[in-house]
Amino acid sequence: MCGKFTAMASYAEVVAWEETFFLKPDDREMIFRVMGNLPVIVLDREQMRRRVLQMRWGFPHPKDWKRPQPIHARAETIEITGAFADGFLDGQRGIVLTKTFNEAPDTEGPTEQHTITPGATKALAIAFVWRKFDVGAALPLFAACMVTVPANKLIASLPTSRMPAVLAPEDWAIWLGRQCGQDQGMPENR
Repeated sequence: MCGKFTAMASYAEVVAWEETFFLKPDDREMIFRVMGNLPVIVLDREQMRRRVLQMRWGFPHPKDWKRPQPIHARAETIEITGAFADGFLDGQRGIVLTKTFNEAPDTEGPTEQHTITPGATKALAIAFVWRKFDVGAALPLFAACMVTVPANKLIASLPTSRMPAVLAPEDWAIWLGRQCGQDQGMPENR
């Protein structure tokens, strides 16, 4: 299952509701791995606009917050799984824009990474769920888990059974907790 992907560094310029976005030639790539920080697009319900929050990839393990467990959330059970249900139902959902994601076969032996690119699309929007955790540190821990779905025919040929849940631009508002048609006139971050 995916444990690494690349994304654009300049999120404020590329995060546009339901529009196609383009990379500038000077934009840097960032590589995201489990336990690293991710720029996650969320809906700020107080200001009724999008924000980008830095979050750790992986919820804290119940006995040791420094270890990530879990890092993925199955889309089929997200509404009923204890670790995810509260956040999902409360609208704690986010999006991470990526240029690529990696998949590795679910096989024994050395890991063989396959990099998946979006083709003609400039980037992919991967669904995440997030929560704020009080872990006894000075600041709360914001952590996110990638939402996964059964692998499509191409990804399943690696072989692996799961892949990231990729959102179409027209589905971003719904995923973030807004209903269809309610985002008209919603202020944008720039």
